[in-house]
Order: sequence, then C-alpha cells, then structure tokens
Amino acid sequence: MIKFGPAGNSEDFYDEGYRSSIDMPKWLSEKGIYAYEYQCGKGVRISYDSAKILGNKAKENGVSLSIHAPYYISLSSVEEEKREKSIDYILETLNIAKKMGAERIVVHSGSCGSITRAEALSLASDTLKKALRAADENGFSDIHICPETMGKINQLGSVEEVIKLCMIDERLIPTFDFGHINARTLGGLKSVDDVLEIFKRTEAKLGRWRTENFHSHYSRIEFTNQGEKKHHTFSDTEYGPEFDIIAEAIVKMKLTPTIICESRGTQTRDALLLKKIYEEKRKNYECV
Repeated sequence: MIKFGPAGNSEDFYDEGYRSSIDMPKWLSEKGIYAYEYQCGKGVRISYDSAKILGNKAKENGVSLSIHAPYYISLSSVEEEKREKSIDYILETLNIAKKMGAERIVVHSGSCGSITRAEALSLASDTLKKALRAADENGFSDIHICPETMGKINQLGSVEEVIKLCMIDERLIPTFDFGHINARTLGGLKSVDDVLEIFKRTEAKLGRWRTENFHSHYSRIEFTNQGEKKHHTFSDTEYGPEFDIIAEAIVKMKLTPTIICESRGTQTRDALLLKKIYEEKRKNYECV
C-alpha cells in the first residue's frame, strides 16, 4: 500500500515533549502515518544500539523505514578519492540501515561542475556499480539504493538521468523528488499529464514493479533560474508543485509509492495533508 511519512522529526514532535527519534514510530502510527525517513544527511551518527531499538519500534508499529544518506556523497566527482569515499559513505549508510531494518537508502548522485552531463553520468554509473559490488560483498544486497532527482540545474539528477542510473541494476529504485523536478524544470510540473509522463517513461525503462514502488520526496520549493532555492511548507501555496496533480497521476496509474514529506518543520502535519489529498483522489476515481 502507499505510505506517507516525514523526513526527520517535525517541530510538533518536539512540541509534544518528545526528544528521541526512537519515539517516532509509535508517535507516527498513532497519527495514521506509516513511513519515516531517518536523516543521515550530515553523516551516519546514530549508534548501532539505537538503530536496533528504532528498528524494533518501527516493526512493532508497522512503520517502514528509509534513510537519507549523507548529502556530501558525489558519485560523479572528477576526483577519484571523493568517489571512493562516496562508496564508503554508502556502505556506512547501508550498514546502519541493516541494523535498523530500513528497506531503502536515498543517495544524491553529485554535480556536473566543469564536465559534461554525459561525462558526469558515466562517472556516477561507474561509482554506483562499484558501490553495488561492495554492498554485495558486505551482505547488504537486500537494501535498495534509491538515486534521487536533484533540484539545481547544474546537479546530476534529472528524471532521465536517475532512470538511467537505475537501469544499472534491478535493485535500484528511483527517488522522484517532485519539488526538485519542478524547480529544475522552472515550474514544469503543471498538470496531471506532466506527472503521468514521468511515470510512463519510468515504466518503459524500469518495468512495472519499480514504477509501482518508487520512492518519493515532496515539498513546495522556491526556485530561481538556476533551480532549487529553498524548501517551504504546504501552506506556502505560492510555491509548487501542487500535490493534487501528483496524487491523481498516482491513482490513475495504480501506484503504491512511499512518499516522504520534506516541508520545513511541518513535515508530519503536511504528510497527513498529502495522505488526505491522495485518499480523496482515490475515492473520487473509484466512484467514476
């Protein structure tokens, strides 16, 4: 089934007196939310013991876990040392995911810098292949690595580039960040057809299962002519994209993704709003 959840811990979690991420699964399940993305963007800092406890709490409460790998991973760096370190960071994230029972890790692919997009994609593909081999050697084959679409135009991570990366291995699942996609296309997600085109392209290249079960981030994102500038909350309606068109496309294609809300501070409350919009779209579609 489709799952909604927050990226990290929202302000209302702390406002209600909670302090530890270990309490998140029960807190989320009581609100009717069954996904949680643990944030390791600044590094893998959770202890093994805490990861195991969090994993057990998630299992008890029916909450699916994913982890966002460190932001500084760069699969496409022109420096071999940075690419090798990126593999190490992926392995660190996979290791803690294994301890936690997380099914997916989200990974940034890097930037293009002074090289062409084709050269950057070639470097990223090679690094990802090495990371997969290292994952197999270390017993992490059962955890999905999920390359993410990126928000800035000079970053590697358009929809097409993420799909190409995922074609390397069937275990790779795309992370479609709809705010990023909208930002890097300068407001290109305007209609249901715009979203359907992404899903149909994915199905043609990656097959039905990965299209049905894609990973996703959503937030309203402000952008400039260079792409992403700043994340906002769901109530900041001057920024897109509208979730209605995404929800309708998901319903029409009968998809069951995991949708992680990345609103600034209100991610849990906003995840509930996304869930409500999706359920209304599904109900209306079933009544037609």
